[in-house]
Amino acid sequence: MNEKTRIYFGPPLVQLTEKEGNTLEKSGRINITAERYLELVRQHGLDLSQAEKNCLKQICGAGFLTLMEIHELADDVRDSDYSHPEINLEDLAEKLEAASFADILATIEKLNL
Repeated sequence: MNEKTRIYFGPPLVQLTEKEGNTLEKSGRINITAERYLELVRQHGLDLSQAEKNCLKQICGAGFLTLMEIHELADDVRDSDYSHPEINLEDLAEKLEAASFADILATIEKLNL
């Protein structure tokens, strides 16, 4: 077991653990949810070229993407001025639009965005 770490219980964690009564139950809920999430990320994702991955990294910039930004990623790609000889932005945007939310989420997680 890891050393205890203080974390901020923002609204998503409060909602996730609202049915659990004590600290041990809340911790269990968070850990099982994280385990499931990591499996989802492991099993999903888009097959992108390295150039396409680099494009997404450049467009997304630094920091974490919000849910809204994830949903709008295809539009952001389409509207960007990113240029690379191996990438057609419209094709990449169409890949993102055709993908499931799980595949997009897993892709950005694997790219550390």
